Amino acid sequence: MTTNNKILYIVVPCYDEKDVLSETANRLEKKLTTLINKKVISPSSRVLFVDDGSKDTTWSIIESLSKENSNLFGGVKLSRNRGHQNALLAGLVTAGEKADIVISMDADLQDDIDAVDKMLAAYAKGAEIVYGVRSARENDTFFKKATAQGFYSLMSRLGVDSVYNHADYRLMSKRAIAELGQFREVNLFLRGIIPLLGFNTAVVEYERAERFAGESKYPLKKMLNFAIDGITSFSVKPLRIVTSLGFIVSVASLLIMLYALISKLLGHAVEGWTFTILSVWFIGGVQMLSLGVVGEYIGKIYNEVKGRPRFIIEKKI
Repeated sequence: MTTNNKILYIVVPCYDEKDVLSETANRLEKKLTTLINKKVISPSSRVLFVDDGSKDTTWSIIESLSKENSNLFGGVKLSRNRGHQNALLAGLVTAGEKADIVISMDADLQDDIDAVDKMLAAYAKGAEIVYGVRSARENDTFFKKATAQGFYSLMSRLGVDSVYNHADYRLMSKRAIAELGQFREVNLFLRGIIPLLGFNTAVVEYERAERFAGESKYPLKKMLNFAIDGITSFSVKPLRIVTSLGFIVSVASLLIMLYALISKLLGHAVEGWTFTILSVWFIGGVQMLSLGVVGEYIGKIYNEVKGRPRFIIEKKI
């Protein structure tokens, strides 16, 4: 399979990226121009920026880029902020209408743009999905590295099929994107959905750089919410853990009752105030935790059954 006549779209979700967007566009322009001049891809290839309801001048910059070079830059503006995964899906669906190949990457320039060449080479060999995977996490703090490794390990144990150290830097064929559109869930976790597509896949390793400018859009709170969404969207094992925990607590309660009854029959005075208080707090904590886990799933069901659109596109350029 060759790529010289294939249209490539690079989809870049953006949220408040005014500090980095011009440099991102500059580097992507050089990359696409080089690939087009070498006849690796079609001259109709372009970059598609997706503005996820930014509060700064991100959309104005995208409009300016499109006016300066309408053959290379396009844009999609969502009506409001819908989150990275929904913005990315909006870009993939829009690009999939015209492109043969779509590569998604973040705007912060942490993803190695030169890995695009390796992805296209893997596609030419028959891969319809190519995952960009970090070769190392040397630039991460100990906390971020430990939590990331713990997250991937937990996802694997819960039966979620995901690619270790892969974020959302990937290549997808037109057919893969069309099949992705068949998945209608509102609670999006693309890192878990895309492996479900099957097809022939490949992995390209790259070194992730420091953010060029601006601040990370994924502080600890958002990272935790993202992890919870990923787990509860793809595994029911937490519910089974709650069931098992309830069974264990019930057995422990029966043993305690038996102990108290025997002590009573033998005439032993049992003060037991501390033990009773600790037991009450423990059981209360288990109950609240269990209700919280069940509530997460009920909340997911609530969002899904409403069937509201995952994103609304306000403008296209």
